[in-house]
Amino acid sequence: MYDSRQRRDRGQVALEYLGFLPILLLVAMGAVQLGLIAYTAQQAGTAARAGARSASLDGPHERDCRAAVSDWLAGKTTCPESRGDDEVTVTAEITIPSIIPGKDDFGTARKIATMPLDH
Repeated sequence: MYDSRQRRDRGQVALEYLGFLPILLLVAMGAVQLGLIAYTAQQAGTAARAGARSASLDGPHERDCRAAVSDWLAGKTTCPESRGDDEVTVTAEITIPSIIPGKDDFGTARKIATMPLDH
């Protein structure tokens, strides 16, 4: 009698674990997505600085901006520039990818960098 009750308790624990597993997966996916958002924002800052540095030296700022980010984000990156009298500003925008099914993206990470023009 004791043995059969113990076996039933083990089965109940397994069922409870299976019911809780989807919640654990959602929390893990949310944590990974938050990390991906932060990583994309960091990459946008790096791209903006590299693009502004290149544009201040009259280099190919768009290419340098894209080269500064990870390869899998480079295709989702735009880096327009605007020039003033003595400075250049590059705005890097990267589309934030999504790992959540049914959600295409989470908007864009946008960072701005300004560098003095090298006269």
